[in-house]
Amino acid sequence: MCGIFGIAGHKEAAHLTYLGMHALQHRGQQSAGMVVWEEAQIREVVRRGLVVEAFDSQALHYLGGGLTVGHVRYPKRERRALQSAQPLCVTYAKGPLGVAMDGAFVNYEEVRRQLEEKGAIFQSETDAEAVMHLVAHAKAATVEASLAQALGHLRGGYAMLLLAEGKLLATRDVHGIRPLVLGKRDGIWVVASETTALGLIEASFVREVEPGEICILQGEHLESCFPFANNSPLAKPRRACCAFEHIYFARLDSEMFGRSVHEARKRMGAALAKIHPVLADVVIPVPDSGVAAAIGYAQAAQIPYEQGLIRSHYVGRTFIEPQQSIRNFGVKLKLSAVRSVLDGKRVVVVDDSIIRGTTSKKIVALLRSVGAKEIHLRIASPPVEWPCCYGIDTPSRAELISASHSLEEISTHIGVDTLAFLSPAGFKEAMHPADGFCDACVSGRYPTQLT
Repeated sequence: MCGIFGIAGHKEAAHLTYLGMHALQHRGQQSAGMVVWEEAQIREVVRRGLVVEAFDSQALHYLGGGLTVGHVRYPKRERRALQSAQPLCVTYAKGPLGVAMDGAFVNYEEVRRQLEEKGAIFQSETDAEAVMHLVAHAKAATVEASLAQALGHLRGGYAMLLLAEGKLLATRDVHGIRPLVLGKRDGIWVVASETTALGLIEASFVREVEPGEICILQGEHLESCFPFANNSPLAKPRRACCAFEHIYFARLDSEMFGRSVHEARKRMGAALAKIHPVLADVVIPVPDSGVAAAIGYAQAAQIPYEQGLIRSHYVGRTFIEPQQSIRNFGVKLKLSAVRSVLDGKRVVVVDDSIIRGTTSKKIVALLRSVGAKEIHLRIASPPVEWPCCYGIDTPSRAELISASHSLEEISTHIGVDTLAFLSPAGFKEAMHPADGFCDACVSGRYPTQLT
């Protein structure tokens, strides 16, 4: 996953985009970048690290105002750290072009090979660069028509912002897998991955960018088109919004796909308590993404809720660290246990998901070390058994512990007294109505053709 944010022209655009990117920091911590279009020129700053590390007052002053796009990056496959940081910027026959993207194309390798055979030279390993090449090769009168032609060659889940020809373009894949919302501040259009970024800059939420829509934004003006609505292989797709956004990625204070993230996670926890009750003294969450589900579990089970694990907010999200060695190190720094809450207690630990089992095993060992008498791990999502092809860091089934181990084997490996997952039926109940979601990571049913 990544986070994207854009403003369709504002004198304080760089400062507002900085704040919007900060609100989306949970979506990516490897690099942060910003590009501004003003008077047919592009200014850019793209650096490694968090938003507060990548930008200072000098950088924001240099960027200034205009049409602006920001990006925080969590890499799935890219290895060239700075070359693949976004937004990507080039100058082609029609002028400057900047692109920022959240998601992935399932046919990226095939499209890249075809472009390279035609002489294209790739400078990065990010999917977004394929879009830039295809836009440059398109035979169309406008940049929005060129973008539509480019996207017609690609399949996957994405939300994308593009700067060119004095326009800010915002688009989502035809299934709506990746999130993207529209808002307004001072009459100017704003676009972001999540509504929390709108709230921070005091912009009002207007609506989602619709699946398959291309929005053309300039100041207070918005035009919209649906290039794949008719006579296209991409026409009439099923809506398939990413379920994992509500399970893990999105911030609690966001409204996503028409639902409150906080309330959805509470309902997941309540459904989990109903399906998998246990005698216990206390319910604790794995912070931060397990908090709302733990509250829901505790309320439904009528067991006291406590903060038994304290998270250091100076350490990044361990799941989205790209290397296993860093992931192991991060877990050690990330959490500490409250002995007075846990010593001698029967503890229900509520977490959002289990991916590799790395974090869960270390958390259980930490709880045992402060005297937890029993540990009952409850997971507020169904087992993740299939890789995500749309941007989440699960590139193969071999990395997913639920794909190759039974419930008993996972329980033994992690070291808990009992382990239970939310059932698919329980998840659907919590997300009611549950139609229109992509649950490929738990069901293996992908909304796009993979080959």
